[in-house]
Amino acid sequence: MHPQQREREQPLFSAKAHVFQIDPVTKRNWIPASKHAVTVSFFYDANRSVYRIISVGGTKAIINSTITPNMTFTKTSQKFGQWADSRANTVYGLGFGTEQQLQQFADQFKEMREAARLAREKSQEKFELTNPGLNIAAPQGEEEGRVRKKRQSSTRRRKRREDEEEEEEEDQEEEEEGRVRRREEEDQEEEEEGRVKEKEKKDDKFDDEQEDIEEREEEEEEKEELFEEEEEKEKEEEEELFEEEEEKEKEEEEELFEEEEDGGRGRKGEEEEAEKRN
Repeated sequence: MHPQQREREQPLFSAKAHVFQIDPVTKRNWIPASKHAVTVSFFYDANRSVYRIISVGGTKAIINSTITPNMTFTKTSQKFGQWADSRANTVYGLGFGTEQQLQQFADQFKEMREAARLAREKSQEKFELTNPGLNIAAPQGEEEGRVRKKRQSSTRRRKRREDEEEEEEEDQEEEEEGRVRRREEEDQEEEEEGRVKEKEKKDDKFDDEQEDIEEREEEEEEKEELFEEEEEKEKEEEEELFEEEEEKEKEEEEELFEEEEDGGRGRKGEEEEAEKRN
Protein backbone atom coordinates (compact mmCIF):
# COMPACT_ATOMS: atom_id res chain seq x y z
CA MET A 1 0.00 0.00 0.00
CA HIS A 2 1.45 3.34 -1.05
CA PRO A 3 1.32 6.42 1.24
CA GLN A 4 -1.03 8.11 -1.28
CA GLN A 5 -3.49 5.23 -1.01
CA ARG A 6 -3.17 5.24 2.77
CA GLU A 7 -4.04 8.94 2.90
CA ARG A 8 -7.35 8.31 1.08
CA GLU A 9 -8.39 5.65 3.59
CA GLN A 10 -9.38 6.05 7.19
CA PRO A 11 -7.31 4.07 9.70
CA LEU A 12 -9.13 1.43 11.73
CA PHE A 13 -7.10 2.37 14.81
CA SER A 14 -4.17 4.72 15.51
CA ALA A 15 -1.77 5.26 18.40
CA LYS A 16 1.36 7.28 19.13
CA ALA A 17 4.52 5.30 19.85
CA HIS A 18 8.29 5.28 19.49
CA VAL A 19 9.23 2.77 16.79
CA PHE A 20 12.22 0.41 17.02
CA GLN A 21 13.63 -2.41 14.90
CA ILE A 22 15.78 -5.28 16.12
CA ASP A 23 19.47 -5.04 15.30
CA PRO A 24 19.98 -7.51 12.40
CA VAL A 25 23.53 -8.24 13.60
CA THR A 26 23.09 -8.89 17.33
CA LYS A 27 19.40 -9.91 17.16
CA ARG A 28 19.21 -8.47 20.67
CA ASN A 29 19.64 -4.69 20.70
CA TRP A 30 16.98 -2.27 19.52
CA ILE A 31 17.67 0.39 16.87
CA PRO A 32 15.38 3.49 16.92
CA ALA A 33 13.45 3.82 13.66
CA SER A 34 12.00 7.22 14.63
CA LYS A 35 13.48 10.16 16.50
CA HIS A 36 10.14 11.02 18.10
CA ALA A 37 6.83 9.31 18.78
CA VAL A 38 4.97 8.76 15.49
CA THR A 39 1.47 7.63 14.53
CA VAL A 40 1.11 3.87 14.08
CA SER A 41 -2.14 2.81 12.37
CA PHE A 42 -4.08 -0.30 11.34
CA PHE A 43 -5.45 -0.26 7.77
CA TYR A 44 -7.49 -2.65 5.63
CA ASP A 45 -6.24 -3.09 2.06
CA ALA A 46 -9.43 -3.91 0.15
CA ASN A 47 -7.57 -4.65 -3.09
CA ARG A 48 -5.65 -7.52 -1.51
CA SER A 49 -8.03 -8.29 1.37
CA VAL A 50 -5.27 -7.91 3.95
CA TYR A 51 -4.76 -5.90 7.13
CA ARG A 52 -1.62 -3.83 7.56
CA ILE A 53 0.22 -1.89 10.26
CA ILE A 54 1.60 1.30 8.75
CA SER A 55 3.63 4.19 10.14
CA VAL A 56 5.04 6.96 7.99
CA GLY A 57 7.75 9.45 8.93
CA GLY A 58 7.78 12.26 6.38
CA THR A 59 7.80 10.48 3.00
CA LYS A 60 9.37 7.31 4.34
CA ALA A 61 7.42 4.26 5.52
CA ILE A 62 8.82 3.32 8.92
CA ILE A 63 6.47 0.33 9.24
CA ASN A 64 4.63 -1.52 6.45
CA SER A 65 3.74 -4.85 8.00
CA THR A 66 1.06 -7.22 6.67
CA ILE A 67 -0.79 -8.94 9.51
CA THR A 68 -0.99 -12.73 9.18
CA PRO A 69 -3.00 -15.15 11.33
CA ASN A 70 0.15 -16.61 12.90
CA MET A 71 1.57 -13.25 14.07
CA THR A 72 1.80 -12.55 17.79
CA PHE A 73 2.14 -9.22 19.58
CA THR A 74 4.07 -9.73 22.81
CA LYS A 75 4.17 -7.29 25.72
CA THR A 76 7.71 -7.38 27.09
CA SER A 77 7.25 -4.64 29.71
CA GLN A 78 4.57 -2.26 31.01
CA LYS A 79 4.94 0.14 28.06
CA PHE A 80 6.75 -1.89 25.38
CA GLY A 81 5.56 -4.53 22.94
CA GLN A 82 6.90 -6.26 19.84
CA TRP A 83 6.02 -8.55 16.95
CA ALA A 84 8.02 -10.47 14.37
CA ASP A 85 7.41 -9.91 10.65
CA SER A 86 8.86 -12.86 8.72
CA ARG A 87 8.15 -11.23 5.35
CA ALA A 88 10.13 -8.12 6.30
CA ASN A 89 12.68 -10.33 8.08
CA THR A 90 12.67 -8.11 11.16
CA VAL A 91 11.14 -7.57 14.58
CA TYR A 92 9.29 -4.33 15.30
CA GLY A 93 9.15 -2.79 18.77
CA LEU A 94 6.79 -0.06 20.00
CA GLY A 95 7.30 2.07 23.09
CA PHE A 96 4.10 3.71 24.35
CA GLY A 97 3.56 6.58 26.74
CA THR A 98 1.25 4.62 29.05
CA GLU A 99 0.42 1.04 29.90
CA GLN A 100 -3.19 1.65 28.77
CA GLN A 101 -2.06 2.65 25.26
CA LEU A 102 0.01 -0.54 25.02
CA GLN A 103 -2.98 -2.65 26.09
CA GLN A 104 -5.27 -0.95 23.55
CA PHE A 105 -2.79 -1.60 20.74
CA ALA A 106 -2.38 -5.25 21.83
CA ASP A 107 -6.17 -5.74 21.81
CA GLN A 108 -6.46 -4.17 18.35
CA PHE A 109 -3.62 -6.35 17.07
CA LYS A 110 -5.45 -9.45 18.27
CA GLU A 111 -8.70 -8.32 16.61
CA MET A 112 -6.94 -7.52 13.32
CA ARG A 113 -5.19 -10.88 13.37
CA GLU A 114 -8.54 -12.64 13.80
CA ALA A 115 -10.02 -10.51 11.01
CA ALA A 116 -7.07 -11.44 8.79
CA ARG A 117 -7.73 -15.12 9.48
CA LEU A 118 -11.41 -14.80 8.59
CA ALA A 119 -10.58 -12.81 5.45
CA ARG A 120 -8.17 -15.52 4.34
CA GLU A 121 -10.76 -18.25 4.91
CA LYS A 122 -13.44 -16.35 2.99
CA SER A 123 -11.05 -15.77 0.14
CA GLN A 124 -10.19 -19.46 0.04
CA GLU A 125 -13.84 -20.54 0.15
CA LYS A 126 -14.68 -18.07 -2.61
CA PHE A 127 -11.89 -19.53 -4.72
CA GLU A 128 -13.12 -23.07 -4.16
CA LEU A 129 -16.74 -22.20 -5.00
CA THR A 130 -15.79 -20.34 -8.18
CA ASN A 131 -13.44 -23.09 -9.38
CA PRO A 132 -14.75 -24.47 -12.73
CA GLY A 133 -14.09 -28.00 -11.55
CA LEU A 134 -16.84 -27.59 -8.99
CA ASN A 135 -19.51 -26.56 -11.53
CA ILE A 136 -19.93 -29.95 -13.24
CA ALA A 137 -23.58 -30.86 -13.50
CA ALA A 138 -24.69 -33.40 -10.92
CA PRO A 139 -27.88 -34.56 -9.28
CA GLN A 140 -29.16 -32.19 -6.61
CA GLY A 141 -28.69 -34.65 -3.73
CA GLU A 142 -25.18 -35.49 -4.81
CA GLU A 143 -24.35 -31.80 -5.19
CA GLU A 144 -25.74 -31.06 -1.72
CA GLY A 145 -23.65 -33.91 -0.32
CA ARG A 146 -20.54 -32.52 -1.94
CA VAL A 147 -21.31 -29.07 -0.59
CA ARG A 148 -21.88 -30.51 2.88
CA LYS A 149 -18.64 -32.47 2.72
CA LYS A 150 -16.86 -29.39 1.44
CA ARG A 151 -18.17 -27.36 4.35
CA GLN A 152 -17.19 -30.10 6.80
CA SER A 153 -13.75 -30.32 5.22
CA SER A 154 -13.43 -26.54 5.34
CA THR A 155 -14.47 -26.58 8.99
CA ARG A 156 -11.92 -29.28 9.78
CA ARG A 157 -9.20 -27.35 7.94
CA ARG A 158 -10.15 -24.19 9.78
CA LYS A 159 -10.06 -26.05 13.09
CA ARG A 160 -6.66 -27.51 12.21
CA ARG A 161 -5.35 -24.09 11.28
CA GLU A 162 -6.68 -22.62 14.51
CA ASP A 163 -4.98 -25.37 16.51
CA GLU A 164 -1.75 -24.90 14.59
CA GLU A 165 -1.92 -21.14 15.06
CA GLU A 166 -2.54 -21.56 18.78
CA GLU A 167 0.42 -23.93 19.05
CA GLU A 168 2.59 -21.58 17.01
CA GLU A 169 1.47 -18.65 19.14
CA GLU A 170 2.31 -20.57 22.32
CA ASP A 171 5.70 -21.51 20.85
CA GLN A 172 6.38 -17.89 19.95
CA GLU A 173 5.35 -16.74 23.42
CA GLU A 174 7.59 -19.37 25.02
CA GLU A 175 10.44 -18.39 22.70
CA GLU A 176 9.93 -14.71 23.52
CA GLU A 177 9.77 -15.48 27.24
CA GLY A 178 12.99 -17.44 26.84
CA ARG A 179 14.65 -14.49 25.10
CA VAL A 180 13.42 -12.12 27.80
CA ARG A 181 14.70 -14.49 30.51
CA ARG A 182 18.06 -14.81 28.77
CA ARG A 183 18.33 -11.03 28.47
CA GLU A 184 17.44 -10.65 32.15
CA GLU A 185 19.99 -13.34 33.10
CA GLU A 186 22.66 -11.66 30.97
CA ASP A 187 21.81 -8.29 32.51
CA GLN A 188 22.00 -9.85 35.99
CA GLU A 189 25.35 -11.45 35.13
CA GLU A 190 26.68 -8.11 33.87
CA GLU A 191 25.37 -6.40 37.00
CA GLU A 192 26.94 -9.10 39.20
CA GLU A 193 30.25 -8.78 37.32
CA GLY A 194 30.07 -5.02 37.86
CA ARG A 195 29.47 -5.54 41.59
CA VAL A 196 32.37 -8.02 41.78
CA LYS A 197 34.70 -5.62 39.97
CA GLU A 198 33.59 -2.76 42.21
CA LYS A 199 34.21 -4.91 45.29
CA GLU A 200 37.64 -5.91 43.97
CA LYS A 201 38.47 -2.24 43.41
CA LYS A 202 37.36 -1.41 46.94
CA ASP A 203 39.34 -4.36 48.33
CA ASP A 204 42.43 -3.28 46.37
CA LYS A 205 42.02 0.27 47.64
CA PHE A 206 41.61 -1.02 51.21
CA ASP A 207 44.72 -3.21 50.82
CA ASP A 208 46.69 -0.23 49.50
CA GLU A 209 45.54 1.89 52.42
CA GLN A 210 46.48 -0.89 54.85
CA GLU A 211 49.91 -1.16 53.26
CA ASP A 212 50.35 2.61 53.60
CA ILE A 213 49.32 2.43 57.25
CA GLU A 214 51.73 -0.47 57.89
CA GLU A 215 54.56 1.41 56.15
CA ARG A 216 53.87 4.50 58.24
CA GLU A 217 53.81 2.38 61.41
CA GLU A 218 57.13 0.77 60.44
CA GLU A 219 58.61 4.22 59.82
CA GLU A 220 57.36 5.37 63.23
CA GLU A 221 58.84 2.27 64.88
CA GLU A 222 62.18 2.88 63.15
CA LYS A 223 62.14 6.50 64.31
CA GLU A 224 61.35 5.40 67.88
CA GLU A 225 64.14 2.80 67.81
CA LEU A 226 66.59 5.37 66.45
CA PHE A 227 65.52 7.87 69.10
CA GLU A 228 65.92 5.24 71.84
CA GLU A 229 69.36 4.29 70.52
CA GLU A 230 70.47 7.93 70.47
CA GLU A 231 69.04 8.50 73.94
CA GLU A 232 70.77 5.36 75.24
CA LYS A 233 74.03 6.44 73.64
CA GLU A 234 73.79 9.92 75.18
CA LYS A 235 73.03 8.38 78.54
CA GLU A 236 76.04 6.06 78.30
CA GLU A 237 78.28 8.96 77.29
CA GLU A 238 77.04 11.03 80.24
CA GLU A 239 77.63 8.12 82.62
CA GLU A 240 81.14 7.58 81.24
CA LEU A 241 81.90 11.30 81.55
CA PHE A 242 80.54 11.35 85.10
CA GLU A 243 82.63 8.30 86.04
CA GLU A 244 85.74 9.87 84.52
CA GLU A 245 85.21 13.12 86.44
CA GLU A 246 84.48 11.23 89.63
CA GLU A 247 87.61 9.11 89.16
CA LYS A 248 89.65 12.21 88.45
CA GLU A 249 88.37 13.98 91.59
CA LYS A 250 89.08 10.90 93.64
CA GLU A 251 92.64 10.71 92.33
CA GLU A 252 93.19 14.42 93.04
CA GLU A 253 91.86 14.01 96.57
CA GLU A 254 94.15 11.02 97.16
CA GLU A 255 97.15 12.93 95.82
CA LEU A 256 96.28 15.91 98.02
CA PHE A 257 95.86 13.64 101.03
CA GLU A 258 99.22 12.00 100.39
CA GLU A 259 100.89 15.38 100.05
CA GLU A 260 99.36 16.57 103.29
CA GLU A 261 100.35 13.37 104.97
CA ASP A 262 103.92 13.68 103.70
CA GLY A 263 104.03 17.28 104.90
CA GLY A 264 102.83 16.24 108.34
CA ARG A 265 105.51 13.58 108.63
CA GLY A 266 108.18 16.14 107.67
CA ARG A 267 107.09 18.58 110.37
CA LYS A 268 107.03 15.83 112.96
CA GLY A 269 110.59 14.80 112.09
CA GLU A 270 111.78 18.38 112.40
CA GLU A 271 110.15 18.67 115.80
CA GLU A 272 111.81 15.46 116.97
CA GLU A 273 115.21 16.66 115.79
CA ALA A 274 114.70 19.96 117.57
CA GLU A 275 113.85 18.20 120.79
CA LYS A 276 116.97 16.07 120.51
CA ARG A 277 119.14 19.13 120.08
CA ASN A 278 117.62 20.69 123.09
